[in-house]
Amino acid sequence: MFVTRQAEEKYKGMTKKIDSKIVGYSIKKTEAANLDSAPIKELMNEEIDRPEELKGYTYKIKTPLSDHAMYITINNMLLNPGTEHEQEHPFEIFINSKNMEQFQWILALTRVISAVFRKGGDSVFLAQELKQVFDPQGGYFKKGGRFMPSLVAEIGEVLETHMKKIGLIKPEELSKEHRALIEEKRSLLNSANSDQLDPQESGYPEGSELCTKCNVKAVVMMDGCMTCLNCGDSKCG
Repeated sequence: MFVTRQAEEKYKGMTKKIDSKIVGYSIKKTEAANLDSAPIKELMNEEIDRPEELKGYTYKIKTPLSDHAMYITINNMLLNPGTEHEQEHPFEIFINSKNMEQFQWILALTRVISAVFRKGGDSVFLAQELKQVFDPQGGYFKKGGRFMPSLVAEIGEVLETHMKKIGLIKPEELSKEHRALIEEKRSLLNSANSDQLDPQESGYPEGSELCTKCNVKAVVMMDGCMTCLNCGDSKCG
């Protein structure tokens, strides 16, 4: 084996001659070796068994399409308790109603959603997909002027609300300055049109248009621009 002078000079400073007798030694542990003792972040998967008790939330839906209310219960699994990765994750969903006309498809929907929850991964898409479902016979307006394209879409909104509550979805919030401006303009419009408020008690002037972003009838002409008094969306940016 031939070693060039340049290589010899390079490695010369990397060697150290030991003149004294070796009486002991130790192996230096690297950072990679210490990773084995670090706690492993647990993710939702099908191998996790259901405990005897789960924390859950129940939401009520009352639509003009039925005389009976619908109650949606979503139970959560607590993952990585007591660690920095502690997180609630939806585990199962139940929907109860006295309206038996919708029993079959509601049962199928809850089983599919629960299966996706337990499968693991990102389940946020469920809420987004359900909210896009529309009823060909037409949707309905909820109290407050919010439009729902279908009952399935409202179930999707409940899922979204629940995921925001447990931290899986970060809610979009307006800045304090923007919100203060919207509230100021809304108060001025309501004062000037106190006799023309929406009969559905939405709190928005009568004749307000439907906002394509938040689905609330709250879009009015404000300072020469169509602006939503609910979410702040503006055609002028």
